[in-house]
Amino acid sequence: MPRKSHGHGHSTRYVRLQKNYCFACGKHNPEGMRLKFIYDEDGDCFVCRFRLRKRYTGPPGHVHGGIIATILDEAMGKVNKLRHVVALTKQITVNYLKPVPLNKPLRVESREVRVKGRQHINMAEILNQKGEVLARGRGLFIAIDPHKMFSKFVAR
Repeated sequence: MPRKSHGHGHSTRYVRLQKNYCFACGKHNPEGMRLKFIYDEDGDCFVCRFRLRKRYTGPPGHVHGGIIATILDEAMGKVNKLRHVVALTKQITVNYLKPVPLNKPLRVESREVRVKGRQHINMAEILNQKGEVLARGRGLFIAIDPHKMFSKFVAR
């Protein structure tokens, strides 16, 4: 896999948040989802395997649409690490293709689509165990300087 070049943005090498309370991936959030992503070099994408319990119910037996959007947003956000930038979501679109079941093995995969200046466009899909795409998202992320935006929360 060719190395990704550093896009416009700011290095994340020395950015350390005190604790990660992110609802989707934060290990310090007792109410959070605690999703764990790995980078799949062969597939050139980030992957997270998970199973959603009853607390994420929307329609009976299925996941709430807002939770689906949260997972897709988080997965797409991870892709920005390839460029060593902190980029915030400006816009996401979600296509809900099939109902996402509760209590079943699922995975989300995300990858880069395009980078132009500070704009990073990424996509993600939630798949079932058969590999069927249940939901798909596309997001626009804007690279920011985390020290300017989050200075009181970032340890230097």
